[in-house]
Amino acid sequence: MGAVMLGFGILKYFPDLSPAQGLVVATLHRLTAGLVPGVVSGRAAMDCVATLECSIGLLLLAGRWMRPTVALLLVHLVGILSPVLLLPGRVFGGPHHMPTLEGQYVLKDVILLAAGLVIATTVRGSALTVRQQALDDSPAGVTHSTPEGIPKGN
Repeated sequence: MGAVMLGFGILKYFPDLSPAQGLVVATLHRLTAGLVPGVVSGRAAMDCVATLECSIGLLLLAGRWMRPTVALLLVHLVGILSPVLLLPGRVFGGPHHMPTLEGQYVLKDVILLAAGLVIATTVRGSALTVRQQALDDSPAGVTHSTPEGIPKGN
């Protein structure tokens, strides 16, 4: 997931390379109510989103500082879901209200968000941990049940 976030983030640093550029600029313009001058030009908006996505990607690849990473994912969530509420015509403007190319980009981000939430459930302290239930490491005399309910000894 970190590599995907980093890859899509890097695309946003280069003008006209990301298919979501217009949607990102329009969404941030709406979110800031047009009060931030750099957002209107689009370059500041794209650089901001690119930096956020690249930071999340690098932090996920590092597997450390997961609490700040999850916080950044939550900030990214606002950006991901905002076009659905603020610009539904651009997201679902295809035939029979099907997603446009920009809408498909938003849906891809929702899938990445879901993966991020799964990762967030594994956060312990500030590092990523993997839970593993090893039957061999149980204390002597403890029995475990198989999925069929048959007791299994050590």
